[in-house]
Amino acid sequence: MLEPAATLVSAPQSRRLPHADNLRAALVAWIIGGHALLGYSAIGGWEYDEINEVTFGERVEFVLTAILGPSALLVIGAFFFIAGLFAPRALDRRGPGRFVLDRTLRLALPYLAFALLLWPLIIWLTYRAVGRADSYWWVFTHRDPLLDAGPLWFVAVLFIFSVAYAGWRVLRPAVGSAGGAGRTLRGGHLVALAVGLTLATFVVRLWLPARSNHVGDLHLWQWPQCAALFGFGIAWASSGLPEKVPDRVRRGCGATILTMFGLLPLLAFALGISELEASVEPFLGGWRWQALLTAAIESTLVVVGSVWLLGMAQRRMTQRGRLATAATRAAYAAFVLQGPVLLTIAVAARPVTVPVEVKAFLVAALGIGFSFWLGWLLVSRTRLGRIF
Repeated sequence: MLEPAATLVSAPQSRRLPHADNLRAALVAWIIGGHALLGYSAIGGWEYDEINEVTFGERVEFVLTAILGPSALLVIGAFFFIAGLFAPRALDRRGPGRFVLDRTLRLALPYLAFALLLWPLIIWLTYRAVGRADSYWWVFTHRDPLLDAGPLWFVAVLFIFSVAYAGWRVLRPAVGSAGGAGRTLRGGHLVALAVGLTLATFVVRLWLPARSNHVGDLHLWQWPQCAALFGFGIAWASSGLPEKVPDRVRRGCGATILTMFGLLPLLAFALGISELEASVEPFLGGWRWQALLTAAIESTLVVVGSVWLLGMAQRRMTQRGRLATAATRAAYAAFVLQGPVLLTIAVAARPVTVPVEVKAFLVAALGIGFSFWLGWLLVSRTRLGRIF
């Protein structure tokens, strides 16, 4: 049996929550598709943008950002929230030692393999395929940031937080795993979390602006969000929230999300944001009102969005069919494999003379399909399935 996809990691467990499995797989697919589109954007955010042969026009990119951008602000936080919800169960079942060993095998080792060998090799091969003559050693030592592992920065941060949580449980064993027991989640809890996260994010980004690079590319500027949502999940792990988000809270979160998604394009227009690449810097950090506004919007979206996604999955994503089972089993492997898959497809599509909008979405669709297919082969036909 599989753990209910509390993280991107699958592990044995006697009880499964299909909605959590399916939500994980859907979020992985969204990330893969989003990375594919970012490869053709001027603002960037995926390695292919270094060598892309064509980019979206300004108007198209603005529209795509208005439609898809807000959801990008909450996906990683949602993963950490779900991971926190199920971490106490995994630790109680295994004990701190085995819990850390499991996370080392499933999170730390894949990250180190990519950071120290595989990701530089993948980037070097991609460069060679498009005619760049950089050596592997140059790619390993000179690309910014050093020790980049592509999308696997996420699993490295999750490993750090998981070990920290295990250490906390060792120091305070009497606390147990009764996070949220006997309490009901209310809107006031979410408001308090969003306000605190806004302030923490703004303060951290005074020194670590969003999208800034650091050794290991661990997205330090995003750690307040990751830590807050991971801790939030742990705090409510035994409240019944993993199985049922209160209807009133779910509806309130949904209304908030829809309102913000509708207002954000109008806000961008009111602020005179038309060229994203030229306008984005004041919103990334520093002692600026734009940075505080960004922190507030991002924090609100990730808090209410994570809870809403979980609630919707509980209502709409409870399938147990063969396709759903295969997709959830392959989700973590698909996440790990997305880099080489997307870069290979994008390079292969370079000679194809179609509008960039068609090419980008074709790469996204193929990237999702092939990542999950190869992930399924990896977990079902090889011994690496014990890790993934």
